[in-house]
Amino acid sequence: MSLFSRLTEKSWENQGADVADPASYRPPAARVAVIVYFGVITVLFGLISSAYVMRMGMQGIAHDAIRDWHPMPEPPLLWINSFVLLISSLAWEVARVGARQGRTDLMRPAMLGAGALGILFLAGQLLLWSEFMQAGYYAWSNPANAFFYLITALHGLHIAGGLFFWTRAVLGVRAGADVRLPVELCAVYWHFLLLVWALMLALLIST
Repeated sequence: MSLFSRLTEKSWENQGADVADPASYRPPAARVAVIVYFGVITVLFGLISSAYVMRMGMQGIAHDAIRDWHPMPEPPLLWINSFVLLISSLAWEVARVGARQGRTDLMRPAMLGAGALGILFLAGQLLLWSEFMQAGYYAWSNPANAFFYLITALHGLHIAGGLFFWTRAVLGVRAGADVRLPVELCAVYWHFLLLVWALMLALLIST
């Protein structure tokens, strides 16, 4: 049944007739929620990026005596963490393919690897914070530092949220439940966070 037909049909004339099950054409609520959440994340990081660019641009019109924008350095650990997140996203893609094909032997190790790499990414980000603070790059030192900590903290919180649903998916696999949809949504969510991180990283290193 097409969307136009559903909108124009007269319910009182179809009593007793075969009616399509809404589940056959409505997307799962979880999928819709993830899409809406993507919109929220996009707006959030878009606003932060706009504020970052505007604050950085103020240096061009500020007096020399009050210029306080000093970009953060780019240590190797920053790129190592980014590579770990990339490999984690690839592992999630393997898990999604395994779930679609019904290959539990492929899906399980890929899921475990993806989650472990996600935890490693968070640990690496915390270690990066520690190295920066030991070197004197505090959040209150200048606006560039504050933006770096804000962006990485928000992204880390979203990664932690993804790990929560990863845990639920792993428990579902152990319980023998159908986890094809959770695995697919976790994979898409992880890919999205990888894209967000790539854009934010490009913004941070562009200064």
